[in-house]
Amino acid sequence: MTETAHEDPVARVDALVAAIGPRLAAPRVQRRDVVLVTGPWLAGVSGVAAALRERLPEHTFVESADLVAGEVPLAVVFVVSAAAALTPSDCALLDAAAADTDLVIGAVSKIDVHHKWRDMLTIDRDVLTTHAPRYRNVPWVGVAAAPQAGEPRVDDLVAEVQKQLADTDLVRRNRLRAWESRLQMIASRYERDAEGVGRQARIAALRDERSAVLRQRRLAKSERTIALRSQIQQARVQLSYFARNRCTSVRSELQEDAATLTRRTLPKFESYARDRFSEVVAQVNDGASRHLSDMAAVSGLTVQLPAAPEPPPVEVAPPPLQSRRLETRLMRLLGAGFGLGVALTLSRLLANLAPGLTAVGAVACVAIGLAVTAWVVGTRGLLHDRAVLDRWVGEATASLRSVVEQLVATRVLAAESALFAALGEQDELDNARVVTRLKALDTELREHAVAAARASALRDREMPTLLAALDAVRRELGESSRSTPRSDPSEQPHPSASEAHLNRSRE
Repeated sequence: MTETAHEDPVARVDALVAAIGPRLAAPRVQRRDVVLVTGPWLAGVSGVAAALRERLPEHTFVESADLVAGEVPLAVVFVVSAAAALTPSDCALLDAAAADTDLVIGAVSKIDVHHKWRDMLTIDRDVLTTHAPRYRNVPWVGVAAAPQAGEPRVDDLVAEVQKQLADTDLVRRNRLRAWESRLQMIASRYERDAEGVGRQARIAALRDERSAVLRQRRLAKSERTIALRSQIQQARVQLSYFARNRCTSVRSELQEDAATLTRRTLPKFESYARDRFSEVVAQVNDGASRHLSDMAAVSGLTVQLPAAPEPPPVEVAPPPLQSRRLETRLMRLLGAGFGLGVALTLSRLLANLAPGLTAVGAVACVAIGLAVTAWVVGTRGLLHDRAVLDRWVGEATASLRSVVEQLVATRVLAAESALFAALGEQDELDNARVVTRLKALDTELREHAVAAARASALRDREMPTLLAALDAVRRELGESSRSTPRSDPSEQPHPSASEAHLNRSRE
């Protein structure tokens, strides 16, 4: 150690710490030759500062606003009101003001109006000592810097400030306190980085997001599949119902037309019915195309449905209108008998009414009988043909129903295949996006794990040196070694793994 280091207390302290941790950087604070007067709001800080400036003009007294970042005072006068005891926020205010300054003087103000200020002083001393053991030797005095009546009472405070500032060891102790603050800050940062509270919260959020992505993918796939199946089933039911309704409607129409056929329109009925069957098939085919296209649009899938096929023909045998020879002969025989009976009845009637017109009446009666015979035979044949066509319409519409139902089933099946193929492609795209997102999440999780491992390794490597330096600084300050405080002063944490290892090695 050089001669300059022996003479300079700051250099001696820096050399002490450097001997333990050569890589530890010195505190970057600018020590000003001023006394900081601070305290809670309405404690009378400004009045105390003004009184000290008046009584001790050889020293500079400032308030918190007069110091910039990086500047620290030579001493701190902490002013509190005698009206109430210290609170945790007041203690935190003192911690911030005296973080790099060892000399702290406590002043209980407004003692002129609060006669039990000595009791409050004792309470404040106990509260501050409990808050941090470094404050157990803080001197406390009562002041009345701006009394409502009488002279100011600051003599005790002035004497205490002069006494403490005259201490030749003040510079060294302030440097030690600055080193303690620096080492505590570094140790707390190592502990905070190793514990990684923010990192753990981020990891939990990433894991929740990963689970949500997987769950959403499963739910979305199931929901799309169920929705598509439901739409296809609805389309199948609706189109089948439409086809059956069209068959029922055309059957009723054709049966009504068959019931009013005449000999003139009878030959055209079969071709007319076949045209109507073709129209029904075309209508069902077009309706299926429109309905399936709408369903594909509603599904939200990019798909090209198969083109509509040509309407299938309805294979129906012609109506059996010509195969009735025996029935025709029987009808002719019955018609002839009926006509003969009519002719004989009319001839006998004319013979009784006009005997002179017997020959002419016989001819007329024969003609009438033949006409009646022809009408009976023709009417009976027309009714027979109508009945045949009615049965043929029923059979033909049954065949028509089979054709359109098969057409509907074929169209729906083709659309179902195309839609599920498109759904599979959509699932592949969604899976690719999910995989990409999962890779990003897993990468970030791995990065956090690596960062946590590095922070823990750095803490385990650096903490023994830090704690040894901190222990040496506290021994110089006359304080017992204790665990590094966390960010929350109210917590009383257990020693870290590094501290426990260091303690065991010392033992």
